[in-house]
Amino acid sequence: MSFPIAAFNGHRRVPAPVNEPIRSYAPGSPERASVKARLKAMAAEKIVMPLIIGGKEVKTGVCSQSVMPHDHRHVLGEYHKAAEQHVVQAIDAAAGARKEWANWSFDDRAAVILKAAELLTTSWRDTINAATMLGQSKTVFQAEIDSACEIIDFWRFNAHYAKELLEEQPLSDHTMWNQLEYRGLEGFVYAVTPFNFTSIAANLPTAPALMGNTVVWKPASSAMYSAYHLMKLYEAAGMPPGVINFVAGDAPMISKVLLSHRDLAGVHFTGSTEVFNDMWKTIGASMSTYRSYPRIVGETGGKDFVVAHPSADVDALAVAIVRGGFEFQGQKCSAVSRVYIPRSIWDGVRDRMVAMIDDIGMGDIQDFSNFMGAVIDRRAFDKISEYVGHARGKAKIVAGGKVDGSNGYFVSPTLVETGDPAYRLLCEEIFGPIVTAYVYDDAKWAETLQVVDSTSPYALTGAVFAQDRRAIVDATSALRHAAGNFYINDKPTGAVVGQQPFGGARASGTNDKAGSKLNLTRWVSARTVKENFNPPKDYRYPFMNEA
Repeated sequence: MSFPIAAFNGHRRVPAPVNEPIRSYAPGSPERASVKARLKAMAAEKIVMPLIIGGKEVKTGVCSQSVMPHDHRHVLGEYHKAAEQHVVQAIDAAAGARKEWANWSFDDRAAVILKAAELLTTSWRDTINAATMLGQSKTVFQAEIDSACEIIDFWRFNAHYAKELLEEQPLSDHTMWNQLEYRGLEGFVYAVTPFNFTSIAANLPTAPALMGNTVVWKPASSAMYSAYHLMKLYEAAGMPPGVINFVAGDAPMISKVLLSHRDLAGVHFTGSTEVFNDMWKTIGASMSTYRSYPRIVGETGGKDFVVAHPSADVDALAVAIVRGGFEFQGQKCSAVSRVYIPRSIWDGVRDRMVAMIDDIGMGDIQDFSNFMGAVIDRRAFDKISEYVGHARGKAKIVAGGKVDGSNGYFVSPTLVETGDPAYRLLCEEIFGPIVTAYVYDDAKWAETLQVVDSTSPYALTGAVFAQDRRAIVDATSALRHAAGNFYINDKPTGAVVGQQPFGGARASGTNDKAGSKLNLTRWVSARTVKENFNPPKDYRYPFMNEA
């Protein structure tokens, strides 16, 4: 005879989140030796990456390779690609898992996420970092920030913010008890993740899952290696089968199946503006077919700026541009791409940047002396190379400008100068290690702020450098809608979960701020429950009496 399991009596507290410390990987440190050993071991093996649907590995026989961007002849593994029937199977698996997962207490769901965070903090840290380094050509420091610390922060802070959200309840009095139930959405969430941040690949499926949803996840084909290892980490943490379903393959086909399905409940997306716009159009044209209105959350492109005032600290400005523009080969949606420098300090900024660019090491990320690796794949390499060629013919290449795709997809850090504020490289998203500078007359500070605000359709990140407080006030006001993450005397990259919630508006996305309570509210559908302790027994109201 079976008995129901008793509910846990007591309000459990989620462990207080603290940002995960960033390890230095300095010479002689234990973490340096440990990750180097893991890099060597993983580089020496070739793995098979099947689909994972309903907790089961599915090998389709149609495969593509994952390679090292900095040594594109080195194959890390083969991943299996889905056909339409496999995508349908993933939807069915998500539907089957949702019945149980949505009925788990929040605390039990959070425990799985928190267990994953602890595993990543300890025994899985080297594996996920090494996968990101080998498969996405990140340096150990960039990987540590992204694929270790930021993922851990997302998981711990999301659990904390979700608990806060659940505690937000309506007013009641002695006659009634009013409650809000934060339900998961009715259907599945489609998570689409990019190559450039393993932390985004971790957060986009797990944030909806934490709130009671089940997910069909399509990682970027160029980051399948780290994505597959994340799936194995979820299994090790006790994630039930079917809560997150791992589906690789042709993006248009997968989206066609998922976006046309009646049970699409939401889209959690990071990628290009064009793809997101197409998804929105498809969803809009299909509204009459859905069970409910899908939630659409997206973080898309950026053309991120640094604008300097004549009072700016030249040394700090030059370092911010170099780090913000060239770390991870500029393959960040937040990367510095356009800079506006007053003529009075341009020579000093330029010379300092050129000296740093000339000193930057670029190559295999297993050589820890390198500051940069390779861009992600041939398609990116060709696109960025075309921009370098355009600058060579239409502007002035101040430093860098070298490209070499023979062994790895290498593009040197490149500084371009132009006298045209509407120049192509100041307007278009490049997603590579190219920074374009426009030098303005000192007296045209206010006009330059207007140029910064109006040049790009994007509004993701931006920064102002100034020691004059009035200039900071001017820029903060004039550029209020030009960036969802705005920095004062700091590079516009490196947002930290719990400190700088991340997201932009305009053509940069829906600004739902990953790593905050704002994002989590998108993955619940609240139900109001009123319980009346003293219901009326007479239909008549007092005003109806004669006297």
